Amino acid sequence: MANDIKKVVLAYSGGLDTSIIIPWLKENYNNCEVIAVSGDVGQGTELDGLEEKAIKTGASKLYIEDLNDEFINDYVFPTVQAGAVYENRYLLGTSFARPIIAKRIAEIALKEGADAICHGCTGKGNDQVRFELAIKAFAPEMKIIAPWRIWNIKSRDEEIDYAEAHNIPLKINRETNYSKDKNLWHLSHEGLDLENPANEPQYNKKGFLEMGVSPEMAPDKPTYVTISFEKGIAVAIDGVKMGGVDVVKKLNELGGANGIGLADLVENRLVGMKSRGVYETPGGTILYHAHDVLETICIDKETARMKQYLGIKFADIVYNGQWFTPLREALSAFVAETQKTVTGDVKLKLYKGNIINAGVTSPYTLYDEEVATFDEDDVYDQKDSAGFINLFGLPIKVKAQLDAKRNKK
Repeated sequence: MANDIKKVVLAYSGGLDTSIIIPWLKENYNNCEVIAVSGDVGQGTELDGLEEKAIKTGASKLYIEDLNDEFINDYVFPTVQAGAVYENRYLLGTSFARPIIAKRIAEIALKEGADAICHGCTGKGNDQVRFELAIKAFAPEMKIIAPWRIWNIKSRDEEIDYAEAHNIPLKINRETNYSKDKNLWHLSHEGLDLENPANEPQYNKKGFLEMGVSPEMAPDKPTYVTISFEKGIAVAIDGVKMGGVDVVKKLNELGGANGIGLADLVENRLVGMKSRGVYETPGGTILYHAHDVLETICIDKETARMKQYLGIKFADIVYNGQWFTPLREALSAFVAETQKTVTGDVKLKLYKGNIINAGVTSPYTLYDEEVATFDEDDVYDQKDSAGFINLFGLPIKVKAQLDAKRNKK
């Protein structure tokens, strides 16, 4: 009941949805106290002036929680280690940012003695599931308010009308009103002309891309970069040791400048519909590529095959908001075991949207040049392959012989 709600903790970004939710909550829940919480996962300038805006629109206070290190080290890097990519293209930028933000919001709601947690996710999207599953893991008794599922507002245009009527300042207008999500790892674009998959994204239009340039606008000269890994974690760029956040920032800089990491895809949302999105993930695309290259010489075939298979499931788990589950923890334990020897250096050439392999080394390599060589060697007897082929091909031979006998009858 609305009368029972006296204090609400709101997942607050300062964007269109959450900007109008503060006055909406106060109007519909007896002027309840609204405490805004923003999880800083690398939104950058989007956080500028957020406290003033939150207070001005009716919040009693704003928490801005620095989650960058935890986000990269505890959520992003384990997902990269797993090789988890959703539907072959999406590098899960929004997906693994939601659980960490929702976890912190739940912790603050409990500390503040809140009666409810509110989020601005739509009833059509994946984020409502990601937020609420995390809240259930850390505040299972907490009431959740999701305005998009209950209010009379039906579109982003109507949201803008509401904001203008309540004198809420917005950084967008109706013509450039893409739905965006930004963090240290990526930037997503949805809506407007992108809703029709027949429309080409306007990569060269001023202001569309924010993390880099289009491949056409990238330099004509390639950029070389060497990434050093320890147990599957990137720890240095071009020989310079750095933490996870700085690794991602540096690779974003290099990738963005060279037109790396643009993905245009129609994905299958958890709620059942297909959705078209355009993603910028410059540093992440480089990191996934480099990690895959290193694994080719550090992991044996059967482990690599199983890891590839489980990576699909891992990506589904992350996409579906099931981070805080026993299965995800079990898969992460498997992945961690496979990464014990994934240590070494990967050299890449970045050129106009392309990532080109330029060399890989590891102290744990399973590649033996003496065995693999086409030149003369003393470690591999080529006559042995005849027996192997006879055994490996035995089922094919037997079937063919029996088919021949049956056809004679």
